Amino acid sequence: MFSDYGSYGKKYSRLVEMEREEEMKRHTTEMENMSPEERQSKGRAVLDLKGKDDGRGFRGEHMVEFKIKEGLPDNEIFVGDLVMVSKEDPLDSNNPTGTVTKSTDYSITVSFPGKPPEFVFEGGVRIDLYVNDVTFQRMLKAIDSFQVVVGREMYKRGIILGNMEPRFEEIEEFEVKNDKLDESQKKAAKRSLEAKDLMLIHGPPGTGKTTALIEAIEQHVERKKKVLATADSNVAVDNMVDFLVNRGVKAVRIGHPVRVTESIREHTLDHMVQENKDHQKAQELWERSDELSDEQEDYTFPSGKWRRGMDNKKIKKLADKGKGSKGVPPDRIKSMAMWIKLQEEKKRVINTAKKLEDKAVEKILKDSEVVCTTNSTAGSELMDGRDFDVLFIDEATQATEPSCLIPIAKAEKTVMAGDHKQLPPTIISQEASEGGLGDTLFERMLESHGDGIKEMLEKQYRMNTDIMNFSSQEFYDGELEADESVADHTLDVSGKPSGKHMESIFDPDNVVLFLDSHGKWSESRRTGSKSIENEKEAAQVKKIVDEAIDLGVSPEDIGVISPYDDQVELLKDMLDTEGLEIKTVDGFQGRQKDVIVVSFVRSNEQGNIGFLEDLRRLNVSITRARKKLIMVGDSETLKHNETYSRLIDYVDEKGSLIKL
Repeated sequence: MFSDYGSYGKKYSRLVEMEREEEMKRHTTEMENMSPEERQSKGRAVLDLKGKDDGRGFRGEHMVEFKIKEGLPDNEIFVGDLVMVSKEDPLDSNNPTGTVTKSTDYSITVSFPGKPPEFVFEGGVRIDLYVNDVTFQRMLKAIDSFQVVVGREMYKRGIILGNMEPRFEEIEEFEVKNDKLDESQKKAAKRSLEAKDLMLIHGPPGTGKTTALIEAIEQHVERKKKVLATADSNVAVDNMVDFLVNRGVKAVRIGHPVRVTESIREHTLDHMVQENKDHQKAQELWERSDELSDEQEDYTFPSGKWRRGMDNKKIKKLADKGKGSKGVPPDRIKSMAMWIKLQEEKKRVINTAKKLEDKAVEKILKDSEVVCTTNSTAGSELMDGRDFDVLFIDEATQATEPSCLIPIAKAEKTVMAGDHKQLPPTIISQEASEGGLGDTLFERMLESHGDGIKEMLEKQYRMNTDIMNFSSQEFYDGELEADESVADHTLDVSGKPSGKHMESIFDPDNVVLFLDSHGKWSESRRTGSKSIENEKEAAQVKKIVDEAIDLGVSPEDIGVISPYDDQVELLKDMLDTEGLEIKTVDGFQGRQKDVIVVSFVRSNEQGNIGFLEDLRRLNVSITRARKKLIMVGDSETLKHNETYSRLIDYVDEKGSLIKL
């Protein structure tokens, strides 16, 4: 709880600035000290690209598609990211920056606010992931927006500070739109209607959190409420759009979708405006502005060298009279006057184009029932002055508090969905993390206002009961229940396992297994690396995955998880199998597979398990599997932590602890 908004705003502004500075430092330091190839190997740059003009986008942005013949290397550059494009010096202040609007295996499409330099259309171009300062500025603006408020906004601010309580008003009439909802999902949707200010939907793994959220949105749409639906990531926003349009809701997606499927694309604002006549006229005007820019190149730009204190009006007047002035000859005056006239015409053309696009956008948004966007884009110029009756934030526990404030500032009521028992948002700055930037608004509201503001979903539709039970007891007070459709489902293999261990591992009755190296293998650290790997443990994981595939399990149905980046890289080198996903815990949040193999890595005499101590990481790891969960680790090291000790004992009681 905060005593006043001044202390709140000061704290979060400072944390945002810390994170911003750390992210800028990270990228600039890497670009200064790493070779281009090293930065590409880390996924934060792509080299040897060539740009191709891809036309004009919404608001007249210049679109450039960058390609590489052999296909893009693995990278961390995603739709919505800000990138810097360079040819020689990646830190040259004149390098253009743009936003990624589309990414495929072979190309990255970038939107530039102005005309990019000619070198982007040549070979040997480099793209670097860069700091998206716009998002940080929107967070700071959102924090400031609550500084001076009146009326209802005062109450909203009081709830955020923790010194005013969210209000609820019971409703009698409630009829679900989706008859497939379970009781806890129905209860959550009803409770969202009863909330006047704030309500939380707590969705443990596999409980259909987004399904419940979509029902809540539909209920508000039916009551003619203006709805804004956001999430921190583009993927989560795409997911909501998919759900909504499948339910027949008129949704518009603002921003660039990661998933370029037709079902998503046709509901994006960029696509929808293409059919609008006003937008089509605007496109013609943007083309005219390009022509005017080209014409200007034939005339003299009125720089200080030639202007010599003369304003535009005087230059044009002198040109009409055919006179020179202040040592500037008449032909130069005339050339500047032509440049100015073209500039004035270009300005009129652009203003008209923007007005036509605004008109097209207004029609689309007016006809839509739900506006969907990322938290950050909710603070864009396009959204300025737009207010909503209710805001829904999905994956709220993966967003920082300042990120959530951006859309919260635009709505009377907020409904957040998430699970604070899973991974929090990723924070780069250790100082900002320790200062509280990683503590989400969702969790802080629970602590400030109590469980009365939330509804927890209790039935899960992913895991066999044996996989579910440990997580349920350890993290959710034993309240989870497996739906009958998944409670007893197991992995059936077509072949005969090779060897005693493999027979146990692939016995359908052994749903949860722990393969215990009990101190036989040691972890190691590569020179200069902050991560950890365990080569012999990785070799054991490879044996299990190879056996599963030999027994007829599709690689697409198998996921390999390790908390450590170096172990993930080691496993990728060992298991070069198409369709097989090998990722960190963070990379698997929100995902599921029939079979999950977890490599815990840590094995040392000190019993040090490092950041495995963050039990949310454990919870995510062990709740991704649908039919079989196979864990590989060193019990002697892991048992120094009470929760891991209980996990190993749980597996032992099931009779599926295997000593290697």
